Amino acid sequence: MILLSALVAMGILIGTAAHTSLPVFLTASAAITAWLLAFGAREGIARLRHR
Repeated sequence: MILLSALVAMGILIGTAAHTSLPVFLTASAAITAWLLAFGAREGIARLRHR
């Protein structure tokens, strides 16, 4: 079920990306990447402090 949900979500995102202009797509991609990097860094720091 999780795999199916992931495939549906990817299909929706790819379909949405195909209908937007390149600058909008790149801006959204950069924002998502920055958010994921910040989240990963925060989780990594929290894991190191927990030890």
